Amino acid sequence: MSLRVVFMGTPEFAVPGLAAVLEHGCEVVAVVSQPSKPVGRGLQVQPPPVAAFAAERGLPVFQWPRLSNESYDALSALRPDLCVVIAYGKILPKRYLELPRHGCLNVHASLLPRWRGAAPIQWAVLDGDARTGVCVMRMEEGLDTGPVAHVVETPIGPDETSGELHDRLAALGAQALRHTLAALERGPLSFAPQPEEGVTYARRLEKADGRLDWSWSAQRLHDRVRGAHPWPGAFIDRPEGPLKVLSARVWTHPVAPGAHQVGSVLAHAPDGPVVACADGALVLTRLQRAGRKVVTGAEFMRGALDCAVGAQL
Repeated sequence: MSLRVVFMGTPEFAVPGLAAVLEHGCEVVAVVSQPSKPVGRGLQVQPPPVAAFAAERGLPVFQWPRLSNESYDALSALRPDLCVVIAYGKILPKRYLELPRHGCLNVHASLLPRWRGAAPIQWAVLDGDARTGVCVMRMEEGLDTGPVAHVVETPIGPDETSGELHDRLAALGAQALRHTLAALERGPLSFAPQPEEGVTYARRLEKADGRLDWSWSAQRLHDRVRGAHPWPGAFIDRPEGPLKVLSARVWTHPVAPGAHQVGSVLAHAPDGPVVACADGALVLTRLQRAGRKVVTGAEFMRGALDCAVGAQL
């Protein structure tokens, strides 16, 4: 007998997980997602990716603006065996957690207890972590505090962006979910409590989190550029408007401490301007001026008086 599953998720990251539940042969009795919103320049109202995917496959979709007595009664009437939650976007009250026979499983994109919270993928890159992964855990009332049933680890590439890591972890999350569903069908899942040490929180990013500070180290700046891509995007504050930095690399040549003012152009590399920072320099390899198209670092340097050696970026 297949499991009766309620799936709760909203963004693109959760779509492979829903596909995995269907491919495993579970009966998806409901998909719960956030309400549709205006998107893009035309501000056309569109459903979130999970709701669109579910509708294409003829699954019942609910997009309640909030969880209430109405939503609880509707889900309770479906008699679910299990609830699978991936980036749904709201905290589930206790009675929802207790509603399915096997409780609620969450696929979280970090190696818990590191990076509990809303933006674990971005903060793992922003903080320069060498490894990350996904955890399938049993949900509790606390924020990502539940015991873990399955973990998949993966290295983070030295130049990997948050966007690239997002796509890899979405696929790994689906893989971990398939493993967990198969284990559940064989018998009760085995859960390990999260360690009490090593807890960090990944708050939701804001636009200001993309700002680059030349008093930082070259590696920290590089991690900020990677971690802020594609959103909120790394940028340099300038009087004429922000200069977006879409990609960069650490300058591998030695730079004498204090020999250059931080934020100044100390050289022109083949792929972009070399900007002095706290402990070395950063090469800016793709940039975008306010209201202009994206250019390579080499294109940016050509004819740009504000990019001459010694100029302040």
